Amino acid sequence: MVAVKEAVRLGCAGAVCGLVLFGCTSGGGEPSASTPARKAGGTTVAGPSPTEVVDIDPARLPGTKARAAALIREVIADPSAFGPGTVRRVPYESDPRRRPVLGDDCVWHQQALPKDVLATLTRSYEIPASGTKGPLRLSAVVTVHRTPEQADWENAEVLEEMMRCPTQRLRSDEVVTSLNDVPNSFGDSGNEYADDALNELGSYTSAEVGGPHPYLWEQTRIGQFTLAVSAKGAKGWSRADLFDRLRDPHVGMRARLRAEIERNTPEPSGSTQGDGR
Repeated sequence: MVAVKEAVRLGCAGAVCGLVLFGCTSGGGEPSASTPARKAGGTTVAGPSPTEVVDIDPARLPGTKARAAALIREVIADPSAFGPGTVRRVPYESDPRRRPVLGDDCVWHQQALPKDVLATLTRSYEIPASGTKGPLRLSAVVTVHRTPEQADWENAEVLEEMMRCPTQRLRSDEVVTSLNDVPNSFGDSGNEYADDALNELGSYTSAEVGGPHPYLWEQTRIGQFTLAVSAKGAKGWSRADLFDRLRDPHVGMRARLRAEIERNTPEPSGSTQGDGR
């Protein structure tokens, strides 16, 4: 993992002020109701271990596109995970055959899935405007790569993208600005739950809600899987509100992923129920 991050760091040397250039994971916008994934990574310098946080049973890992798509549906959040009042947006689910990629023009475009991705799915949600608060747009995305190395490359590219495009256009009437990433590898800053963790913060403006308003993207990588949630703010929503709304669905997706891929450890032989009295 360190070698992968070092390759990105060397390619971007001198372009970052005040950022720690390791433990990077993916962030970004979400054009066409899809949360952006990253461009395929190319040849890896060195890869991460399968995972440091889950005792994975290799037999439970999806080896086909169909199995990966089925696993995603077991893991990805439903609207209720984001709290009371959350509803589905239309369209609710992204086209599973395509994923967003940030172009050289700093605009998100839809492209066919690269060969390193077995499956991906984005769901879009909304807390409608009420009282003094505008509509809060939310999303969740789960992506299954063929290998942990490929998932790591997807995540590492966020540094290059953020430095290349601190302002990114999501759609013709939506833009995020002043993007800044706070990445942590496993064991750093309390990260005991993922191989990599990221908070990406910025400002969001759209024709509908005006702005700028807080923008937040959270993503984690566990082995060959990436899990992300995002929130695009509106009037009356603070950045702390966005963190609160994203916490439970993100934790829930990680827990369900663990349940799907973790090795089932048998009870020690000779164990008994009760206290023996």
